[in-house]
Amino acid sequence: MAVTMNPLERDMEPASWPESYGEEARARVGFFTDTTICIGCKACEVACKEWNQVPEDGFVWSGHSYDNTGQLSANSWRHVAFVEQDSPLRIDGANLDTRDGSTGMRWLMSSDVCKHCTNAGCLDVCPTGAIFRSEFGTVVVQQDVCNGCGYCIPACPFGVIDRREIKGAPGYGAAQKCTLCYDRLKDAIEPACAKACPTASIQFGDLRELRERARERLERVHAAGFADAQLYGADPGDGVGGFGAFALLLDKPEVYGLPPDPVVPTRDLPAIWGWALAGAGALVSIVGLAMAGRRK
Repeated sequence: MAVTMNPLERDMEPASWPESYGEEARARVGFFTDTTICIGCKACEVACKEWNQVPEDGFVWSGHSYDNTGQLSANSWRHVAFVEQDSPLRIDGANLDTRDGSTGMRWLMSSDVCKHCTNAGCLDVCPTGAIFRSEFGTVVVQQDVCNGCGYCIPACPFGVIDRREIKGAPGYGAAQKCTLCYDRLKDAIEPACAKACPTASIQFGDLRELRERARERLERVHAAGFADAQLYGADPGDGVGGFGAFALLLDKPEVYGLPPDPVVPTRDLPAIWGWALAGAGALVSIVGLAMAGRRK
């Protein structure tokens, strides 16, 4: 069925989508990750690897709390961050006094993933068409089409996409990242990570419904006394036009290792080319006038 939307929703949708799919277009889907109920179990990491045949990326003890993945990569399409903070102990939204005057500690846990940006730099720069916008509005890499040029890697403001360098592994040499389980979506099955999440921290669904649900959840979290809580990636005015996979955070994005103000590198290309053409035109005019003056 065709997808229709009002003008406000249109502002948060990718260019040429869903028009390019016509009747095959589906409602744009994505993830809402509520980090307030993430328990750091890593079921999402395991489910992602198992379903997508993502190879293991080394059994490394990083020393950063219980985070042994470190970051998203070609071999980690899901990454659960563990952030340890000195913070007042809280019960029912109120700080709890401790006998020894200590502040206590809290863990901030968050399952990170490709953002499936509205304005995706990786898709913009791909020279082979290996990266495409699916009928669900998601950003997918076709490993059999990718030539391994690597242009997409610096084009991602989040450092998500990378080449797989494990010889003999599926997709060796090709760019890799979350596909939002495109194969499962085509069969009307939710992505493996969301299916495996035991607390519903990772929520999958129609992106418009998820945004509304997230705003309501944020209000409840603020009312519970967590004034620093914020939605990350739900603003269409940000540097990537809003995320297809956004999150509710309890602290600033940089605390979780996320860029506070991401900007897709290709955002200003039209303006840059416009100024370049204007400069070239001015140069041609100057040369023409100079040549005309010489003839006289």
